[in-house]
Amino acid sequence: MPQFETKRLVRHPPEKMFALVADIEKYPEFLPLCTGLAVRSRKEKEGRTLLVADMSVGYKAIRETFTTQVFLKPDERLIDVKYIDGPFKYLENHWRFDPAPDGRTEVHFFIDYEFKSRILSALMGSMFDRAFRMFSDAFEKRADAVYGAPTA
Repeated sequence: MPQFETKRLVRHPPEKMFALVADIEKYPEFLPLCTGLAVRSRKEKEGRTLLVADMSVGYKAIRETFTTQVFLKPDERLIDVKYIDGPFKYLENHWRFDPAPDGRTEVHFFIDYEFKSRILSALMGSMFDRAFRMFSDAFEKRADAVYGAPTA
């Protein structure tokens, strides 16, 4: 039952950070372990978006694909991810983007998951843990690349 939670202050406004994380199709360009992402469906209603997506992850010879439902709530600056199918028993993921002083954002990231297979858990568990710890850096670097590195 690995779980990872972090809170990070970034130098970009909440709306931009939300948009960056919500742009899941771009994940293979910059996110550690993400080798592919395909959106199966997209439904929009009352300013909210519900996506169903397949994300492929890999490390060395190991490749896995899993399906999630991604609920984008821009008015609340929340992203909730619900597991549908793949190599996990369960996966729960939440993002929250809170305004901070000077136009910055406090980004909250939470993930809780467990692999179905003990073998897969042994092979990929520690690597997933390291990857989640690198996610914050990857998203912040991506924000600087897309929006420009803010001046101090």
